[in-house]
Amino acid sequence: MASMLTRRLIPNSRHWVQIRHWSDAATPKITTHYSIHPREKDPRWKDVEMERVADEADVVIVGGGPAGLSCAIRVKQLCEEKGVEMRVCVIEKAAEIGGHILSGAVLQPTALNELIPDWKEKGAPLNTPVTEDVFNFLTKTSSIKIPMLPGMPLHNHGNYVVRLGHLVRWLGEQAEAAGVEIYPGYAAAEVLYDSEGRVKGVATNDVGIAKDGSPKDAFERGMEFHTRATIFAEGCHGHLTKSLCQKFNLRSSSEPQTYGIGLKELWEIDPAKHRPGRVEHSVGWPLDKHTYGGSFLYHLKDETPLVALGFVTGLDYVNPYLSPFREFQRWKHHPSVAPTLTGGKRIGYGARALNEGGLQSIPKLTFPGGCLIGCTAGFLNVPKIKGTHNAMKSGMLAAESIFESLSNANDTTPIEPVSYPEKIKSSWIWKELNSVRNVRPSFHSPLGLYGGFMYTGIFYILLGGREPWTLSHGGADHSRLKKISEATPIEYPKPDGVLSFDLLSSVALTGTNHEGNQPPHLTLKDDTIPVNVNLKEYGGPESRFCPAGVYEFVPLETGEGERLQINAQNCIHCKTCDIKDVSQNINWVTPEGGGGPAYNGM
Repeated sequence: MASMLTRRLIPNSRHWVQIRHWSDAATPKITTHYSIHPREKDPRWKDVEMERVADEADVVIVGGGPAGLSCAIRVKQLCEEKGVEMRVCVIEKAAEIGGHILSGAVLQPTALNELIPDWKEKGAPLNTPVTEDVFNFLTKTSSIKIPMLPGMPLHNHGNYVVRLGHLVRWLGEQAEAAGVEIYPGYAAAEVLYDSEGRVKGVATNDVGIAKDGSPKDAFERGMEFHTRATIFAEGCHGHLTKSLCQKFNLRSSSEPQTYGIGLKELWEIDPAKHRPGRVEHSVGWPLDKHTYGGSFLYHLKDETPLVALGFVTGLDYVNPYLSPFREFQRWKHHPSVAPTLTGGKRIGYGARALNEGGLQSIPKLTFPGGCLIGCTAGFLNVPKIKGTHNAMKSGMLAAESIFESLSNANDTTPIEPVSYPEKIKSSWIWKELNSVRNVRPSFHSPLGLYGGFMYTGIFYILLGGREPWTLSHGGADHSRLKKISEATPIEYPKPDGVLSFDLLSSVALTGTNHEGNQPPHLTLKDDTIPVNVNLKEYGGPESRFCPAGVYEFVPLETGEGERLQINAQNCIHCKTCDIKDVSQNINWVTPEGGGGPAYNGM
């Protein structure tokens, strides 16, 4: 069949590309998901029953992480205080609470102290108080120690090194004890709207769809959760939040969000090298001065001598040849890092995108029918490398506003918690983020890393963020990538299998599992763009920025040219592809509920 050709400007890009609308022998069909190929136009779905069962609750929270669970617990606390009953439901796509959680993590316990003051008596897994702070600037062969003084962002006195997935699992237990209904293994796939355009809840995804997009015999429609208050706590770059931002124009008064990709490993190490409570951070090598990023290495008090280590690379990097995963692997060979790991054993790996935009990038937080909380809104304090305390506090403040709105409303229509943004601005969240608002964008000066250090030293430390101006991030991350004609290739050393490893053996440690016979949830708006644009002009950066080997360019069967292969079963739900794709052609949607990584306290 002949193809129909048109020319179209790729959104947020700098070039035109020919788009083939019909069959294209040179571009095999990749995307089969119904969000790209509607079922109404597919005769295979003609006689399939599509009615969904609906349930109702007073409050529905999408996402069972620190923010979502804190919100749920706080609503129930208010119900108990006021002597009222509200049904609160939490929908979580991971097979178990905490299963998709990944973070450094050093926890500032401020919000936890407010939410559950007796957390120690209730057995919260905060077992490792910080005892020592180390901050180094790395060159290729040496390290320069930078003093860590009280008041500096990375001074961690009073904080705890935690395995955040374990803390989230414990929060889930507290929520259930308070009467919250938690539904793990159910992925919220669609936002539901009433006749007035207000959010009235969400629907979970359908199951039993074959890889080619056709219904299986075991097809089952998802379930609808109707509510007057829907709280989105999806974490960084939530896929439903993205659609809400578009529908309600929530980013009209904020800058685009900017992101980093954080890669992490857990290691069992030689007991003689173990120093529980020691917290190490570094900047510099192996990244150049114009690429934002840094490392962490935390000593945990656990059943075995354990360290959590990782590397964060800002997704505003410009070189398409850069691989965040391989930067992480070669960092472990630095003379200041390798001795700790030598003789140890790697037992865990994972990755997750994180918000780095701060105050400038926070969207409008409410809309008719609900609000955004936690990392889906973007409350990470980048210089501190901490966001859990802010995420939890935002959930608590949202709970208070929602409770007020539901209690004061006389009808049964969806509410908008209009007091929530003011509660945020009056809280320590806003004060904290305002004080560091210019630190991250200061790294975009011609001096790069050194300019950022100078700005932080002069304005943050001396003025406490009281400078009367606000710096801009300068655009979305995907728009910064250079073409291969403008970039210098990066030569990475081969992994030695002792300190550094290949990608596939790393992914094997994530416990990732997806039902194999389902449509790839990494959808492409146009199947021709990866080869015609991304590979041709940018060298196929998706094959390098993905930390799980999902995107792979392989030879065509004809032997002429290449095609994109999407290994969706490898996906660890980090969202990097949706963020960094230069053509913004990739749209991450939920796989069948319960799929994805199975992290154990990452």
